[in-house]
Amino acid sequence: MLLSTKAVSTLEAILDIACNARPDPVRSSEIAARIGRPQRYLEKVMQQLANEGILKGVRGPKGGYMLARERRRIPVGEILRIVAATQTFGPDGKPAKSKNVNCGMTILEKICAEAETDFLARLDNITIEDLCAEQENADTKGFDFTI
Repeated sequence: MLLSTKAVSTLEAILDIACNARPDPVRSSEIAARIGRPQRYLEKVMQQLANEGILKGVRGPKGGYMLARERRRIPVGEILRIVAATQTFGPDGKPAKSKNVNCGMTILEKICAEAETDFLARLDNITIEDLCAEQENADTKGFDFTI
């Protein structure tokens, strides 16, 4: 799978917010319950997304999260880059890697880095609006609303 569990969970959370945050913000506890993830699991990345201008955090008893921009102005690739930036880093400040990697980039690492760049570029053309439309389409498939 090309996306980490954290990336998929984050996209599910943002999709949940996009579909449910009108007109009031959505509480992180509600998001976590709907997508089946612990609230603490999502909180760090949600705060980072708020810092990066994807989400808007609202404090108070009716607080929660809502999109900071229109759904059509939030590309999936941007979200995934933010999620990747929250990864674990080693003591040298570089992303944690397995210990058997040589100094310098291996051929396989180079190919994977190029594939990741291409993958993210393609996801830059998919927006939260597109995901919402797909979700709405999936929700209505198989139902016949005629009387």
